[in-house]
Amino acid sequence: MSNKNPITYLVLSILLDTIGMLSYLVPVIGEFSDFLWAPLSGWIMSRMYSNKQGKVAAVVQTIEELIPGFDVIPTFTIMWIYTFVLKKDD
Repeated sequence: MSNKNPITYLVLSILLDTIGMLSYLVPVIGEFSDFLWAPLSGWIMSRMYSNKQGKVAAVVQTIEELIPGFDVIPTFTIMWIYTFVLKKDD
């Protein structure tokens, strides 16, 4: 993890979480956009965090985006907190 810039990842995480929440701006149509965003966001998550936890987070991210009403969960930012704040390097 030491070769990753935490600030860059934090800014990117907040941006991606914001994109995921944009579907609330357009009622009805916005929920359908989640079907496009869900797999893309899962793929992005798996590339940002390529370890085992990142793959689990990618699946959680995809499912969270597909379930109506759960878009408000900032999954990218939660993964950032786990990776750069809570997780101790082994």
